[in-house]
Amino acid sequence: MKRLLMLLLIVLMLVSTGCGIVPPKQSEGVGVKPQIPAAKGEAGKDNPQTEQQKSVNYSEVKPNELGQVMILMYHEIGDKEAEWERTPDNFRKDLQTLYDKGYRLISLNDLLDGNINVEAGFTPVVLTFDDGDLGQFKVKVVNGKPEPDPNSAVGILMDFYKEHPDFGRAATFYIYYPLPFREREYIGYKLKFLVDNGFEIGNHTDTHANLSKLDVNGIQKELGLNLRHTQEYVPGYNVNSLALPYGSVFKEYSKYLLDGSYDGIKYHNKAVLMVGANPAESPYDVEFDPLKVPRVRGSEMNVDGLGIYDWIKYFDEHPEKRYVSDGDPDTIVVPKGTDNRINRGKFTNKRVVVY
Repeated sequence: MKRLLMLLLIVLMLVSTGCGIVPPKQSEGVGVKPQIPAAKGEAGKDNPQTEQQKSVNYSEVKPNELGQVMILMYHEIGDKEAEWERTPDNFRKDLQTLYDKGYRLISLNDLLDGNINVEAGFTPVVLTFDDGDLGQFKVKVVNGKPEPDPNSAVGILMDFYKEHPDFGRAATFYIYYPLPFREREYIGYKLKFLVDNGFEIGNHTDTHANLSKLDVNGIQKELGLNLRHTQEYVPGYNVNSLALPYGSVFKEYSKYLLDGSYDGIKYHNKAVLMVGANPAESPYDVEFDPLKVPRVRGSEMNVDGLGIYDWIKYFDEHPEKRYVSDGDPDTIVVPKGTDNRINRGKFTNKRVVVY
């Protein structure tokens, strides 16, 4: 009888061990919980961690995807440093400084869409160029074929990308007509080159017009004709952002900056960029206003403390204000106590993580 009882006891112990729940062993150095709770307003939704999240130590990386993002504004790239002109060497210095400080290029459209695919611990930055000056994209003919001049903005960006592919390659060029980039015979080549190499073309009105001096019809004509002319060179291309010449428009006409039509041409802009002078809010922030997207001047002259190096220094001294990526474009990771600022109505496809 004792032997039978002993056998039963052994069997029960084996069954208990086989069905018992063993706590998962957390990976060494991982600073997140095995299960991420559903975000507010998403109760009941399955919100599992991705493998990428599991490998990120939030306490070390300190992601803050509600931090601010610099959208840099450049004009001419030329021989003489001036208020609205940057020399090729100084532009290279800007890129190298951004790279060394942990910034990585993304396109404006990716920023607006919240498609921020930047390595964990790094910060997105956007480049924009106004006016379509020659120094932004000059052609050099090599063996009978055109290619970007290595001292033009496009040439410098292409070369920097070859040396630092992890920096990214992106910029938006806001052009007007009839002569974008100032070399008539190469207009088509240049616009197609930009699109084929991941750059974007933006609307800067058709004639560099001061929209504050135009009525509704005049505004729509300027924006519609710019789109038409760009699509004549790049058929079907979707121009969907506007940089305001002179940075102004009458408030009552502002809705026509986003949507309008002229002579059968319908245009839609996802964002309107201003002239300056501070970083933009995160696109995930409820305070982000697509009608008034600020930019930082890519200059060191007459910037009144609001140029590129002023803001780089500011973020060095105030890292909590800077956008820091968690490395996963499908999540919005923010510090505790800030998630009430997330625009949940717009980014319903994103998982929210609070740590």
